[in-house]
Amino acid sequence: MMVKKVTIKDIARELGTTTSTVSRAISNSDGISEKKRKQVLAKARAMGYEPNLFARQLRQGGSRTIGLIVPRINRVFFSNVIHGVEIIAREKGYSVIICQSHENKVREDENIKTLISNHVAGILMSVSMESEKADTHLEIQKRNIPFVMFDRVFEKLDANKVLNDNFHAARQLTEHLIEQGYGRIVHFAGPENINIYRERLRGFLAGLEKHGINPEKGQILGNVLTKEKGLEETNRLIETSYPFDAIFAASDYSALGALLSLKEHRIDVPGMVGVAGFANEPFTELLELTTVDQQSTEMGKTAARLLFEGIESMPDKTNKEIVIKPELIIRNSTLKTG
Repeated sequence: MMVKKVTIKDIARELGTTTSTVSRAISNSDGISEKKRKQVLAKARAMGYEPNLFARQLRQGGSRTIGLIVPRINRVFFSNVIHGVEIIAREKGYSVIICQSHENKVREDENIKTLISNHVAGILMSVSMESEKADTHLEIQKRNIPFVMFDRVFEKLDANKVLNDNFHAARQLTEHLIEQGYGRIVHFAGPENINIYRERLRGFLAGLEKHGINPEKGQILGNVLTKEKGLEETNRLIETSYPFDAIFAASDYSALGALLSLKEHRIDVPGMVGVAGFANEPFTELLELTTVDQQSTEMGKTAARLLFEGIESMPDKTNKEIVIKPELIIRNSTLKTG
């Protein structure tokens, strides 16, 4: 049987007083004696009253809650971003509502609507794989809710953004592979509608161009981000005798799949084939996989600070774009020359 929630009206009835008196006591407002305040609070505790903090926050001028939408929590990158956001939110006295889109556009739209209906003070967001253009996202701005996009963003949308320098990191990684003596590098790319994968591909091509290497047919494989796809595509490359001596994967997970395939085929890494990923997932250290650390906790902190700038300075605020420099982590999987 469901227990009836105690209300201010119930407390007033028990004390034989008005609801406004009870409300003033609970909200610590003026116009009530200290003796009466203590009497009301004691009765409220005895009756198990739970105040509606959210409603009180709205009456006091706004919610002390921000919303955070991520594609999925079960990736270290996003869990670290969440950690960074929560550190700054806690410093500011705010709580965080965390939503997952699960890489689904419909769920992403639902998340946005839920956060808006909950009157959050601001929204942080990294878009799903299925998001190709800003639509429901514009509703956030129409309502003048402070908004910061991070990592995966809509490049043409005029909004606050915190990005990684994916282009520079991918070019640096490609040049490292070439300098190690790898000349036929296959790139496992991501979907073209997502900015971070476009930038990684652009960096890869720039690295090749700098060394006078022209990409060949079959050298760039699209939408290979999972362990399963990495395994499948590496098997195909080997079984069709495609000439390659390195794989630069836009995801650590597809790099993991490549390593599994190469191991199954008894192909030496890094002697015969070099493998590199992107994201610095925890397993990469155990596998000695060269990768890129995206400074994800710092990205979360930076995005949160930018959001609170918007919350504290509304409405006169110019949108900013902040770029964080990733770090190339060189490990044994690409050290062909020692």
